[in-house]
Amino acid sequence: MNKELIEEMIRFAIAQLKFSYAPYSSFKVGAALLTQNGKIYTGCNIENAAYTPSNCAERTAFFKAVSEGIRAFKAICIVGGKDGVLTEYTAPCGVCRQVMMEFCDPVTFKIILATSIEQYKIYTLNEILPLGFGPANLSYMEEMIKDGTDR
Repeated sequence: MNKELIEEMIRFAIAQLKFSYAPYSSFKVGAALLTQNGKIYTGCNIENAAYTPSNCAERTAFFKAVSEGIRAFKAICIVGGKDGVLTEYTAPCGVCRQVMMEFCDPVTFKIILATSIEQYKIYTLNEILPLGFGPANLSYMEEMIKDGTDR
């Protein structure tokens, strides 16, 4: 990924902070999800008084893309902070990492954590979700069952 594309994704993610609905935590998160064909889907976090119906920015972006038929992704950029002030890197929660595992190649999918256009770190999904469980695991298990083998 080139520097210009990374900076564009960071700008998109930062722009999403203004749409964040975080009346309980005041922790605003924005995300920009890059598809394999170069389109960017955005998302913000949406909280709920009951907490469990809340949705993270990352999943909002993924669900928007998937609901439009997109299933191939290259990277996601995530920004966040108390009252939308970006002071630390905001990593995806475990549920978001699992959603990424469903749709992304853990070896090649990039996760960009940023605090500004100039300050960012890039990880692969495999680096932040080692030994992740995804669709390939189910295919492997189905083959074992069909072949009558076990671990």
